[in-house]
Order: sequence, then structure tokens, then C-alpha cells
Amino acid sequence: MNDVVRLLLMLALAGTAVTFAGSFAIWFFDEDRRIQRALKRVLKGEPEAVLVARGRGRGVGVNFATGLAAVAWDAGAWCLVYRIDELMGAELIIDDQVVARAHRDEPRRALDQRVSHAARVTLRLIFDDPQHPDFELDLWLTGDENRRVAASPGAAVLEANRWLARAEAILRRPRAMTPAAAAATAVTAPLAPPPPPPPPQAELPLPPPAPRAGSDPPPWEDDDFDGFEPDDER
Repeated sequence: MNDVVRLLLMLALAGTAVTFAGSFAIWFFDEDRRIQRALKRVLKGEPEAVLVARGRGRGVGVNFATGLAAVAWDAGAWCLVYRIDELMGAELIIDDQVVARAHRDEPRRALDQRVSHAARVTLRLIFDDPQHPDFELDLWLTGDENRRVAASPGAAVLEANRWLARAEAILRRPRAMTPAAAAATAVTAPLAPPPPPPPPQAELPLPPPAPRAGSDPPPWEDDDFDGFEPDDER
């Protein structure tokens, strides 16, 4: 009898341990938590805002303290980090139609309609990066109503519109100057002017040539020489 009770207790403890381990694994490997952990790692801190497209393994997060934004896909296995000032715009797309948008140096196009039914709701983020210029989050697709945790097209539109307002607030900030642009626009100190040339010196007259030593004056310069004698004195 004691052996049976001991066996039942061991089975109960083993079942409890297995149930706890399974619940912890489900909680730890939940899609949202995996994406949030990945974003926290690449953003070097807890993100202040996170948006996850459930069932698609995609998400986006922003950390204003570090000035970084990151996008993740494949449930956080891959991440791409941007500076916040690299965000150029955001668009709310419903059934392949852009219904609201916010772009840098452009007036915002606000959402002016209520949406309760849609086949697809997408938030598109645009970055200043030629290799990865945009990132799309499908917040609602046809068939999501059959998921265990299902929202609605209207809730997806409200969440996307909230992120559109957040993107507009980021775009209103002055954009930080990149090192290359800073070097290009840096004002260099003017060079010191060259010293003035020295004033020209007046040329002194050359002294007259000295007479040659031992030279006799020519005979025609002798005062006692009378030249030719007149004929009457001959």
C-alpha cells in the first residue's frame, strides 16, 4: 500500500513538473516575447514602443533613450537597426490603398474614415537606407479571425494610426547631421594672408670709372701745343 501511494505521489510530481516545464516553454517561446527580447537586445535597452504583427513573426520597436529603431522578422531571429532620424515616413495601407501617410517635409495625410471591415491592414515604414528602404507589418489579414487571439480590422487600423502619429512626432524632430554631412558643411578657418612683399630699394648710381694709372693725356689736350705755325713766321 505504501508503495502504491509513493508511486502515485511520484507520478503526480512528475506530471506537475512536466506541466510547469511545458507552460514555461510556451510562455518563453511566445512569438511576442521572442520579438520583444530580440528588440531589447539590438536596441541596447527596453523599447518604449513595440508593435508586433502576430502570426507573421514581424515587429518594430523604438528606444528614444538610445535614439535607435529596429525591425525584426522571423520571430526575432533577424533584426535590422536604424537611427531614429533615418525614419523618412510611414503609411497606413488598407486593401492596397494608402489611406493615411506621414512623410518628412510633407504635410500629414490623416485618416478621415472609419474602417470596420478590411481584408488587409498594413503599416509601412520608410527609412533612409538604399538597401532596406521600407518595412511592412501586416496587422490584419483575411483568416485572422480564426486565430486563438484575434483582434479585428478596426483595432488593427487604430493601432496603425497610433503608430502613424508616433512617426509624425519623430519626423518633426530636427534631423541629426551625419558625420559625412558635418564634414562637408564644416566651416574651415581662413588661412593667414601672406606677408606683404618688401618695399623696392632705390637703385644707387654707379660710381664713375676710376682713371687708369700711368696713362698720359693725349697730345691734343696739352694747353702749350699751338698746332700749326702761321706762314709769315716761317
